[in-house]
Amino acid sequence: MRRIALGKGHRLLISGPKSRWRRGTPASGDQAFGILNFSGSLANVAGKQRDNMDQTAGLDERSVKIRAQNLSKYFADLRRGSIVALQDVSFEVRSGEVFGLLGPNGAGKTTCLRILSTVLKPTAGTAIIDGYDVRTHAAEVRARIGFMSGSTGIYDRMTAWELVEYFGRLYGIPEDRLRERMEEVFTTLQMNDIRDVLGAKMSTGMKQKVSIARTIVHDPPVLIFDEPTSGLDVLVARAVLEIIDSLRDQGKSIVYSTHIMREVEKLCDRIAIIHRGRILAAGTVSELAETYGQPDMEELFFELISRYDASLAETA
Repeated sequence: MRRIALGKGHRLLISGPKSRWRRGTPASGDQAFGILNFSGSLANVAGKQRDNMDQTAGLDERSVKIRAQNLSKYFADLRRGSIVALQDVSFEVRSGEVFGLLGPNGAGKTTCLRILSTVLKPTAGTAIIDGYDVRTHAAEVRARIGFMSGSTGIYDRMTAWELVEYFGRLYGIPEDRLRERMEEVFTTLQMNDIRDVLGAKMSTGMKQKVSIARTIVHDPPVLIFDEPTSGLDVLVARAVLEIIDSLRDQGKSIVYSTHIMREVEKLCDRIAIIHRGRILAAGTVSELAETYGQPDMEELFFELISRYDASLAETA
């Protein structure tokens, strides 16, 4: 097994123009967030990754919709003291790109996405979403994102149409435009046959489609998916990934978190492997394979994590 050097100052590997290196048919609650989202004013691995942004200097700045800058998040624990959930995480996502956050449970994926969606405030660093800072312009950020997780809630007593309409009104979409937009969304997602189905009577696949519909009804430029296929059977998961793939083709900037290798290989343009709150490596799958001499993504994933854990044990 090739030894992977994880030296001081290890940087994020963010490359040039988007490479759809491998496009094919994908293989495969945050109901409370919805309320939070619309309340209020909305009617190294051993060293810091200070220079991550340098490698994206050649990008068209107008196409960068998400810019995370040295995001860190610490939580206080009475027994263990300060818990590091996220440490100096930086990356950029452009229009028409799916950026994957790949990591095991507890790696910091959800913490990162909650910061991007303004549910959590970072302890240090910040993120810019479509030109707005998540720390100082939270309402503007919320109006420009759609957020969905695998546990997004559906109201049992609302039909599919009523629920999507409800979220559209929360976003302040004018009635005439809302009706037009809903027709577009229901047609695109092939949901016209479930318009009048109550949430309590929906299958899992129906619920996921409704969740996606309410996520995109306001046509946001940025979409955040936090393990949206978690707990789904293979057919429903495949349908969800196909929808996300089509949203990428519409020019959306998408952050997609998962721990499923197959989804990363089929869906994501670039990925970042995250563990214990830190990004260990990032780039396209082909770039990572070339850099580390390991063409098998799963083996590379486990090797990077094992090496990092071993380095922590040595310094403990």
